[in-house]
Amino acid sequence: MKSTTGIAAALLIALGGCANTGGSTASASSKADKQPTALAAGEAPFASTYRAYPSTPTVVRNVVIYDGEGARIDNGSVVMSGGEILAVGDGNLAAPAGAIEIDGTGKFVTPGIIDVHSHLGVYPSPGVQAHSDGNEATDPTTPDVWAEHSVWPQDPGFSRAMANGGITSLQILPGSANLMGGRSVTLKNVYSRTVQGMKFPGAPYGFKMACGENPKRVYGGRGRKPSTRMGNFAVNRQTWADARAYRDNKDHKYDLGNETLSGVLDGKILVHNHCYRADEMAQVIDMAKEAGYKITAFHHAVESYKIGDLLRENDICSAIWADWWGFKMEAYDAIPENAAILQNTGACVIIHSDDENGIQRLNQEAAKALADGRRMGIQISDAQAIRWLTYNAAKALGIEDKTGSLKPGKMADVVLWNGDPLSVYSRPEKVWVDGALLYDADDPARRAVSDFELGQPGAGDVK
Repeated sequence: MKSTTGIAAALLIALGGCANTGGSTASASSKADKQPTALAAGEAPFASTYRAYPSTPTVVRNVVIYDGEGARIDNGSVVMSGGEILAVGDGNLAAPAGAIEIDGTGKFVTPGIIDVHSHLGVYPSPGVQAHSDGNEATDPTTPDVWAEHSVWPQDPGFSRAMANGGITSLQILPGSANLMGGRSVTLKNVYSRTVQGMKFPGAPYGFKMACGENPKRVYGGRGRKPSTRMGNFAVNRQTWADARAYRDNKDHKYDLGNETLSGVLDGKILVHNHCYRADEMAQVIDMAKEAGYKITAFHHAVESYKIGDLLRENDICSAIWADWWGFKMEAYDAIPENAAILQNTGACVIIHSDDENGIQRLNQEAAKALADGRRMGIQISDAQAIRWLTYNAAKALGIEDKTGSLKPGKMADVVLWNGDPLSVYSRPEKVWVDGALLYDADDPARRAVSDFELGQPGAGDVK
């Protein structure tokens, strides 16, 4: 969600001051005395300046809890304090001093929902050419670009994702025009003037790759390589070979793209690979082994159900839709039982959006996938389906030790739903990020209004 004049002022009052401004609180005069300095050795460029908003100790009682790791607690309580989960358990948990107590009778609590595949900020609203910043479609391999340099923090889509979908963290990826699209960035879904103020502290970078129709269509349409799937693999393999040579030669000239590829080869940057067909995913796994990197997740992956055992054995998640089908040839063998079959095989399942509207309803997408599995006789619990939106997503982003489940010591990223989150009739009622209440359906001051919505019909509503 993005801070604007109205919502920022409201939050300053409601939260007692904004700690997440993406900048220092030093006075103007003291800033003027300081001269710019180069990065110190080992200091990361574009580092996160995220600071959690002030929080108040809070206890939510008498709720059904899905903990994000597959457990359900009836008539449970969640205790938040100091921006962290303090305790999760039955209704008798003690409240910290000064805590706000919320009676959640008839309601449900989950961890904050995480979307591993979003283009918010790089393809923001309004969706005009001037805002189209997600694909550097000028070369089939652009590992030198970073998605965060395109993210527009005022995108109204961030606030809609929280208000309607309970989204507390999300990965912003470059688009899929290129075989290698560049670095992704993981964000906390908070109000900030800068993308650095949203960057999830300590989250590893991701690396976007794409196989199949998109790269060969984009570049084949220009009469250049790659124009075929074999061309896709040839360009990829040569690029990885060049990257290995760069990494092994300590006297090389600094190169942005090869620095990213070296980070992938060293396991510091996680690979998120757009890929639809099962046969192609199997070949990409072989290519990764040849090159010496690991695939963290295949995205879209509509045919993952065909190779669930292979994905399980290689510890690769499938970030998928519930039932998108038939919109191009790669999607013709998509089936709505994909998630359930993968779960039944023991492979990692994630429900993702790839869409500014879908991100507002990931809970409903998980419910559809769950129901489709049950219709074919695969019994998966509701609590396991919530894992597809929380812990598994956090695992794929390398942040499962910090968020994704309701465990003591983790960030208090929490959603109180006004009903069963797997019901089409349910909505987020309250959303906390690091224990700070950033959305409250009953409090208009906590409904973000983007500059681009001011004065428009429905500004600040839940869309």
